[in-house]
Amino acid sequence: MTLPIVHHPGYRIDWPVRHPFPMEKFRVLREHLGALGFDNLDAVRWITPRPAGDRALLRVHGADYLQRFYLGDLPSAALAARRPPSGFPWSPALVTRTLLEVGGTLAAVDQALIHGLALNSAGGTHHAHADHASGYCLLNDLAVAARHLLAHHGLERVLIVDCDVHQGDGSADIFRDETRVFTLSIHGETNFPFEKRRSDRDVALPRDTGDIAYLDVLARELDAAMMTFAPQFVLYDAGVDVHAADRLGHFALSDAGLYRRDRTVLSRCLAAGVPVAGVIGGGYDRDLAALARRHAQLFLAALAALGHAREG
Repeated sequence: MTLPIVHHPGYRIDWPVRHPFPMEKFRVLREHLGALGFDNLDAVRWITPRPAGDRALLRVHGADYLQRFYLGDLPSAALAARRPPSGFPWSPALVTRTLLEVGGTLAAVDQALIHGLALNSAGGTHHAHADHASGYCLLNDLAVAARHLLAHHGLERVLIVDCDVHQGDGSADIFRDETRVFTLSIHGETNFPFEKRRSDRDVALPRDTGDIAYLDVLARELDAAMMTFAPQFVLYDAGVDVHAADRLGHFALSDAGLYRRDRTVLSRCLAAGVPVAGVIGGGYDRDLAALARRHAQLFLAALAALGHAREG
């Protein structure tokens, strides 16, 4: 079986050296996947995305907000801080990079409908709301992709499985009145955002939750959502900020725990015959090699779920 992986070198742009968002991780992850042999696997098909267009974006984000995003027309308070509420310094390059990232998730969705499973080597910007940015997220790629599935592909039930350590508050807010999208968020109870929004199913876990407890919760909640909602498609946010060494997470998962988490989600979707598209989500270690190894667990788990064993 084919594993489409969506990547664009434009996911990485020039960036302030000490900025807490590790922009270089996209380059390092791509190099790490190459070192693991992904470039030489017949099963892997690399996809280069196009930037997301207005038609897809306007299904989620308001025209006024998009205009301000394109032009960098930020509120005066944000300008005074020299960065928008997303925590990113605005630039035309940032606009292009953001559109590529959302376009990458759209491409992964389209590929997953064909092949059953596809991954984007970026994405997971679940804090972005319809009309404002938040938490390193300018546009909500998960929400745009879900709306694309509903409007363009005619699906009626899309499940978002959000396993980033931070609640997917933007996605929850965007789909609060949308019965065709079910939002499942498994996150830290005391972590950002400190004012949570109401997902269809929120599971807030305490600090220092480790592999065994986390995986038990995931299996239970995923099985329940799959059974009661019967999704036609799953969007999976595989944030690695649940790792014990992550700077912005409060959980205690190991590399092996990440792999088992990702393998659980992808395998159960495939076993149920439900297409699934995965994005890498958050991860904030300054050790980029270690961070790339954590993000790579998603890609290794995908190969294994498709029957292509590969050692990390």
